[in-house]
Amino acid sequence: MALQLTEQKLKYMEKLSDENGIISALAFDQRGALKKLMAKHQTEEPTVAQMEELKVLVTEELTPYASSMLLDPEYGLPATKKLDKNAGLLLAYEKTGYDTSSTKRLPDCLEDWSVLRLKEKGADAIKFLLYYDVDSDEETNVKKQAYIERIGSECKAEDIPFYLEILAYDEKVSDATSAEYAKLKPRKVIEAMKVFSDERFGIDVLKVEVPVNMNFVEGYAEGEVLHTKEEAAAFFKEQDEATHLPYIFLSAGVSAKLFQDTLVFAKEAGSKFNGVLCGRATWAGSVKEYIEKGEEAAREWLRTTGFKNIDDLNKVLKETATPWKDRIK
Repeated sequence: MALQLTEQKLKYMEKLSDENGIISALAFDQRGALKKLMAKHQTEEPTVAQMEELKVLVTEELTPYASSMLLDPEYGLPATKKLDKNAGLLLAYEKTGYDTSSTKRLPDCLEDWSVLRLKEKGADAIKFLLYYDVDSDEETNVKKQAYIERIGSECKAEDIPFYLEILAYDEKVSDATSAEYAKLKPRKVIEAMKVFSDERFGIDVLKVEVPVNMNFVEGYAEGEVLHTKEEAAAFFKEQDEATHLPYIFLSAGVSAKLFQDTLVFAKEAGSKFNGVLCGRATWAGSVKEYIEKGEEAAREWLRTTGFKNIDDLNKVLKETATPWKDRIK
C-alpha cells in the first residue's frame, strides 16, 4: 500500500519540503506553552503583542533555513507575512491545551476557523494535534476517530494536505517523563500510528513522537536504563513498519543535541522517517533574550544559536531522513 496524492496536494507537499523531498519544518504554533515559557522571565501576563512579535522574529530569522513553518491562526498570522519565499506554511486547527478536569483529552477545533478559512490565509497544509490513548475506553476513542474523520473530509474537500500530530499518553499515568510511562510508550505510539494510517481518516502525513524516551535508553540515559540500544532500535524499526504514510518526528521539547542524536539512532535502526517538525529545540532560547533584552537581542540569538540549531539539524536530516515521495504512488 502507498499514499495516493492528487495533483494539487502533490504541489502543496512539494512546497512544504526541500528539494530532496525532506520535510524540515519549524514549529511555532505554541500558545499555552509559549505563555508559560514567557512567564518564567517576567512577572506580568505575556501580551498578545509580545507573542505575535516573537513569532514574527523567529519566522523572519529562521524560515530561510527551513522547508516550511507551522504557525497558529491565533497569534501567528502576522508572522505568516514574514515567511521566506521558499518556505511552505502549515496552520494549526486545534485549540491549545486540553481539558484538565478529565483524563479523556477530547479534541477541539478552533471555533471560528475551518479548513477553508485556514487555506484562505495561505496554508499549504492543515495540522491537527490529537491526544490518543490506545487503551482508553471504546466510546472515547470512537469520538476521537470520528473527529479526525471530519477534519480529513474537510481537507479532502479543499484538496489540501492533512498533517495529524499524535501525542500518545496513558490516562492512568500523569507524568509523561516518568519511567512508568517510558515502559508503556513504545506500544502506545506504534499502535496509535496503526489506527490513524487507515485511509478513512484522510491523513497525508503523520507527525509523531519517537517510540522511546531516549532518557531511558542505554548510552543516552543519565540514570535508570529501561531499554538496551538493541531493544530501542527494534522499536524504531517496528514504528517504521506500522504505517505506509509519510511520517515526521516532533522534538517534544528535548534539547537540540539529543534530538539530533535521536535522528541518527533512528536511521541506524532502519527508520525511514521523512523529516521533522521541530519547535522548542530550535528557538526556545530566544524567549529569555526577547523578554529580558528586547527584539535586537532575540534576533542576535536567532542569528547565532538559533541558526546553528537549525543548520545542525538540517545537516543531520540530509544524512538520516528519507524522501516522502518514496511512500506515495
